[in-house]
Amino acid sequence: MNTLYFITGNKGKVAEATKKLEPLGFRVIQKDLGYPEVQADSLEEVAQYGVEHVRERFDKPFMLEDAGVFIQALEGFPGVYSKYVFFTIGLPGILRLLDGMQNRSAVFRSVYAYSEPGKKPLVCTGECSGTIISECRGTNGFGYDPVFVPKDASKTFAEMTIEEKNQYSHRAKALEMLVKVLAKRD
Repeated sequence: MNTLYFITGNKGKVAEATKKLEPLGFRVIQKDLGYPEVQADSLEEVAQYGVEHVRERFDKPFMLEDAGVFIQALEGFPGVYSKYVFFTIGLPGILRLLDGMQNRSAVFRSVYAYSEPGKKPLVCTGECSGTIISECRGTNGFGYDPVFVPKDASKTFAEMTIEEKNQYSHRAKALEMLVKVLAKRD
């Protein structure tokens, strides 16, 4: 089994990645090294910056992930600032911003960056379209999961098991792409 270090402090992300990667022969180990999340225009830029920062202190294969929810009625906000907005105004603040708006379409985007010593980093992106509902539902997951219902689903991410969420999830799609790229790289 291949060991893959996941640079994150988020146990929910680790649980999702482990469920997705273990059957494919990867042992996921959480490593909470922390790295600055540079304010940038894209998730890819944030992930690339994170890789370069971690590479200076860690010399094993690792991955990190950055994600955001891009709400159409708010012109893509909170986007790359999703984590900051979540910890600043929370879900109640997001719901207040959308109060009275008919268009509640949103896209969750995830970018995984993978790094091996001496090799160019890989970056893979996944998306999940859906809707921001008007109230929180469910207790699973983390972040925006209680207010996001994926397209063609009736439950929020927070009402789903990890297995159910991984059928729709932006992170799962990005991870699947990363695994395919890694398989071709060896």
